[in-house]
Amino acid sequence: MTQTLIACHECDLLHRVQPLPKKSKARCRRCGALLYVHFPKTIDRSLALAITGLVLLVIANIYPFLSLESQGTVLETTLITGTIILSQQSMAGVAILVLLTSMLIPCILLGALVYVLWPMKLGHRLPANRRAFRLALTLRPWSMTEIFLLGILVSVVKLSKMATIIPGTALFSFLALVFVLAAVNTFLVPITIWEKMDEWR
Repeated sequence: MTQTLIACHECDLLHRVQPLPKKSKARCRRCGALLYVHFPKTIDRSLALAITGLVLLVIANIYPFLSLESQGTVLETTLITGTIILSQQSMAGVAILVLLTSMLIPCILLGALVYVLWPMKLGHRLPANRRAFRLALTLRPWSMTEIFLLGILVSVVKLSKMATIIPGTALFSFLALVFVLAAVNTFLVPITIWEKMDEWR
């Protein structure tokens, strides 16, 4: 049986994948870059986080994000409102970028993980699961919910001088989503998933 090889993403040095103690890390012998981490129950934890993230995304898109109260008038905004306003102000490119990085990409990423991990936990395999997992790994760097949230907070600080800001349910849901996505990046160990897929070949 041949041993699995992994290339360092910094210097391309090949390493043999070795079993690790729980919660330990493997680093490149040449440059010290992180290669992989051993988290126990990575499939269970990543699946639970992915499902939680999808639920939070649904909540963030259904309920009001912020409410602005000024002179007795209350204006409610939703997560999609910013994209619509940007497109109306002849900034369609920025609107599409915001829509992709803050909503569509996280949704596709989490959906792809659930598609791969749920059947895997049940001992099944769905068609194109390797392609779906590769898509999820490709999209991980493009999920920029924290940057979008930071931009919202900056806008809130500026608007607070002109109106009373009332945070909505969607804002708290989106904030929780940022932490969930960060946890997915922490607990998801791609090499473990690939090895599990190879067992079914």
